[in-house]
Amino acid sequence: MRKFLALGALALATAAVLPTVGWAQLAADNPDWKESDAPPAPQFDMARLLPFDVAAASSLRFGVDPATISITPDGLVRYVVVASNSSGAMNAMYEGVRCATSEVRTYARFTTSGGWKPVVNSDWQSLAVTTLPRHSSILAKLAFCTGGRAPQASVDRIVRTLKGTLNESKN
Repeated sequence: MRKFLALGALALATAAVLPTVGWAQLAADNPDWKESDAPPAPQFDMARLLPFDVAAASSLRFGVDPATISITPDGLVRYVVVASNSSGAMNAMYEGVRCATSEVRTYARFTTSGGWKPVVNSDWQSLAVTTLPRHSSILAKLAFCTGGRAPQASVDRIVRTLKGTLNESKN
């Protein structure tokens, strides 16, 4: 049964990378909504990363540091996600997901050679756009957002969801 559930979760995660009619139909935007100022990118720890699959054919491994996840009063989920490969190359992104409109924004990028660099003039982009890295869409659907276009109730719930998905995929 666990293998069946894990396969179902994998199928849902895979479907998350493809735009769908439901995902592309954005909720009516609140014209009075204003994004809170993003704090500087939080420090992350490679040892704390919770890995998740983006694509079976990808040579990159992805993980999110649970200590960097926050839910803001204006309805954003901010986090640090790390992409690495088998040769040790690593990049990290400090991002925000707005569940109400199915959008993502990158605030800063990290490289081992240069540290954190702010992304200048970063705009919100639809998670349905297929040219975006798929990790944002997968995280939004897998753990960050509820079906009702709202962030999860707590960071603890997001972390439990990520850990539960990891445990199911191992069985």
